Amino acid sequence: MPPKETCRPAVPPYSDPLPDSRVPDLTPAGSLFNNCDVSYGLSFFAACAKHAEETFHAQHVFIIASSTLVRTTDTLDALRGALGAKVVGVKFGLKEHTYFSDVIAIAEECRKLDVDLIVTLGGGTLSDAAKMVSLALANDITQSADLLNLPTSKTVVGTVHAKLPAVPVICIATTLSAGEFTNAAGVTDDRDNKKHQFIFGKAIYLVIYDAELVTAHTPLRLFLQSGFRSVDHCVESLCSIYSTELSEMHAKIGLAQLVPGLLRCRADDGEIRADVEARLLCQLASIHANATTFRVYNPSGGSHAIGHMLGPFGVGHGHTSGILLPAVCKYNARHGADVDRQEKVARLLWRMPEMRRLAESKGLAEETADLGDVLDILVRELGMPRTLAEVGVGRDRFEQLAEYSVYDIWAATNPVPLTKKEQVMEILEMVAE
Repeated sequence: MPPKETCRPAVPPYSDPLPDSRVPDLTPAGSLFNNCDVSYGLSFFAACAKHAEETFHAQHVFIIASSTLVRTTDTLDALRGALGAKVVGVKFGLKEHTYFSDVIAIAEECRKLDVDLIVTLGGGTLSDAAKMVSLALANDITQSADLLNLPTSKTVVGTVHAKLPAVPVICIATTLSAGEFTNAAGVTDDRDNKKHQFIFGKAIYLVIYDAELVTAHTPLRLFLQSGFRSVDHCVESLCSIYSTELSEMHAKIGLAQLVPGLLRCRADDGEIRADVEARLLCQLASIHANATTFRVYNPSGGSHAIGHMLGPFGVGHGHTSGILLPAVCKYNARHGADVDRQEKVARLLWRMPEMRRLAESKGLAEETADLGDVLDILVRELGMPRTLAEVGVGRDRFEQLAEYSVYDIWAATNPVPLTKKEQVMEILEMVAE
C-alpha cells in the first residue's frame, strides 16, 4: 500500500481557562502555543509539495536549509525536485542561535522575490529565523537595529504593537527542539551577543515529521541533545509554582514518551539505525513538552533562563539543558523551593523501567537519590557534557553570563527567583568543571 499521511492539529483543541493573575499576559495575538497542523506518514518532500500546492497555493517558495544537510545529503535536492519551479530562493549556513543579520538578509531577499511561502529544512535555529523573517516582512523591517522595535518578552505588555507575521511557514523538523510550536523566537543581536525573546502571532502553519529522514540524516548526538531540551521543558514545568492541571498533563505525557524513546535511540547507535518508531515517538512527545510551557503559559525557570544566554556563548540548546537542569534542580532544593514537586518528578522517572535500570546500574537508590542525581545520569547516558569547561566556557565569562541571565524573562519565574547575578554565579560554579 502507498504511504498514508496523518495531518492533524498538534494537540486537541480545548477551551482556554482564564489567564492566571500571577503571570503577565505576554500574548499580542492569542496563545504563545502554536497549535499548527502536524503531518507525518509521507516523505518530507512529498508532504511539503502536497501542502505547498493544495493548502497554501504557493507560487514563490523560499527554502532555509541546514548547512549540514546541504553538504552531506541529497535532502535539499529531493525537496527542490518535489517543489519544482515554485522554488525561487535558497539560504543555508545560518549561525546557530539565529542572529539579527541573518534575519535581515533573508527578509530582504524574500521581499525582492515576492515570496509567498517559506520552508525550513532543519532545526530550531531555522524555524526561529523563518518566524522572524515573516514578522520582519509584515512590519517592513530592513535594518537590524529596527528589530528591537518589535514586541519582545520585555516590551510586549501593552507597550509595543506590531503587525502579525505575513508569510506562512512550513517547517520540516529534524530535531526535537519543538520551537516550531511557539509564537515566539529567540534571536541574538550581533552587536552584543545578547539574545532577545520576540513574541508575536502565528507564523508557522505546518510542521512535517519524517522519522525516516531523521533516522538517516540527523546526527544522533544532535537528536539526543535536542530531546533533552524537551525533557527540560517537562521538568521545569512540573517543578514550577505556576503549574496547572493542563501543563502537568502535557509534561507527564512528554516525559513518559521522551525518556524511554531517547534511551532507545541511544541504544540504537550502530552502523544501521533502525528504530524509526522511537524517533517518531520522540518527535510527537516533543509537542507535549513544548505545550507544558506555552499552551497555557506555564513559565520555565533557571535552566531555560541561563540557557538562553549561554547559547550565544557557543553552546547548543540541548547542551545548555544537560549542563544546567540538574544543577538548577539542586540549587532550588538547596534553597528550600519546589522540594515536594521535585520528589514527584523523581518518582515519575523511577517508575519508568528503562530509567530505573539505568539509575540502579549507576549505583543510585530511589530512597537517597534526588532529582538532580537522576537527571545527571540521564544526561551522561545520552553522551552529553555536564560541565561548562567541557563546552569551552571558563570562569572568566561567568560574570557576563550571570548578568545576561538575570535579564531573561524566565529568571524571575524560577522557583527561587533569580534576581541577582550572585545567584546565577552560584549555579554556574556548580557546573564549572
